[in-house]
Amino acid sequence: MTSKFILKIKLAGLLAFITVCAAAQDSTMLRKHPPKDRIIDRIFTGGNIGAQFGTITFLEVSPLVGYKFTDKIAGGFGVTYQYYHYNDQLYDFETSVYGGRIFGRYMFNSYLFGYAEYEYLNLEAFDFQTRRVDVESLLGGGGYMQPIGAHASLVAMILYNFTESVYTPYTNPIIRVGINVGF
Repeated sequence: MTSKFILKIKLAGLLAFITVCAAAQDSTMLRKHPPKDRIIDRIFTGGNIGAQFGTITFLEVSPLVGYKFTDKIAGGFGVTYQYYHYNDQLYDFETSVYGGRIFGRYMFNSYLFGYAEYEYLNLEAFDFQTRRVDVESLLGGGGYMQPIGAHASLVAMILYNFTESVYTPYTNPIIRVGINVGF
């Protein structure tokens, strides 16, 4: 055998090997069993940040963590911290509000959803004396989710507080705007 013939056989073998390797990496091939979602792929984070300055200074930080149980149903929990300072010629008042919440969300389609939340807050009450009280709220409503990237969405919600009390910090309707990452 000549060296040219051996070289041609080696090149043909190398070409066959490269073709088999390339076919094995083809992403259009269907798998017999599709890969399972990893738990980390179903977790999302987000929340709200708010600020107001002037006679009334208001700062809010409300992060959340959620889990997609299915493509339509998600739930999770979050914490809330609010700082409030009122200062004018007659009054100088400062307080903090803190608490937590659990929530559920149902996606009607890729951008509209229903939302329910139970929230527990601890805040200062001013009736006859200054004291801290616990306020529980049951919120419900709906919202709109607009993608702003491959794994992030802008979220706007309109909620109603079904358990208004004397001490509730909300007036109906409640409007929230925030960002979710990973959903």
